[in-house]
Amino acid sequence: MIPQYQTLQLTMDDKVAHLHLNRPEKANAMNMQFWQEIGEAFRWLDEAREVRVVVLSGNGNHFCAGIDLSSFNDLGRSLAKCEARKREDLRRHILWMQECLSAIEVCRKPVLAAIHGACIGAGIDMTSACDMRYCTLDATFSIKEIDIGMTADVGTLQRLPHLIGDGIMRELAYTGRNFHGEEARQMGFVNRTYADADAMLEEVMSLALEIAGKSPVSIRGTKEMILYTRDHTVAEGLNYIATWNAAMLLSDDLREALTAKTQGRDPLFED
Repeated sequence: MIPQYQTLQLTMDDKVAHLHLNRPEKANAMNMQFWQEIGEAFRWLDEAREVRVVVLSGNGNHFCAGIDLSSFNDLGRSLAKCEARKREDLRRHILWMQECLSAIEVCRKPVLAAIHGACIGAGIDMTSACDMRYCTLDATFSIKEIDIGMTADVGTLQRLPHLIGDGIMRELAYTGRNFHGEEARQMGFVNRTYADADAMLEEVMSLALEIAGKSPVSIRGTKEMILYTRDHTVAEGLNYIATWNAAMLLSDDLREALTAKTQGRDPLFED
């Protein structure tokens, strides 16, 4: 059974899960319930065998306006009075928020973000954790934390340097300036841009369906290797893939792919 959420909407179509951010009246700003649910949703998507690919998009006029600032008030009321305990509580809360978005990154299924309108602050943290990003030409991005007197702390500064050039990343983080769809494509943050959200979603869903037709074991292994290699040396990555394939290479998927090729048909893989 597909789970139901208050701040998210989850639908399924032919092995592709479409997760919609669903606070359109708040430009999909991320309140505390959202943080809880995004982590829960991606843990479910990771475990659900019937899901092979995830598309992440936003309902309404914007993808995500970042953290709902009312959340700061809720957080302040929940902290301990003792300064030491307050700081420990705050640190644990930040780590929990990081974990909620890291659930996107460690989800074994590829996650494709389809971005339109505003993608601000924590919206960039969230999309940086995705496998690929696509956007409309008029999409607006900003690492906005600098303009409210804080340092981005849930993934942007850790993941963005692996996606775009270091100098550009520093410029965006230090200034908080807006950048738009075409500049996002040129710097490598998004793969492609589209004239409007409908055209974007049509192509992103088509790409997701293509990926969903591949061997699930091979796709999951590929994502595992890409993430591992990002954070390790070439030699360590080569050693890991040798160990991985020693365990995973001789799968039913390999036999099915080779059989289908000789028979001139599309392969059919188990979930």
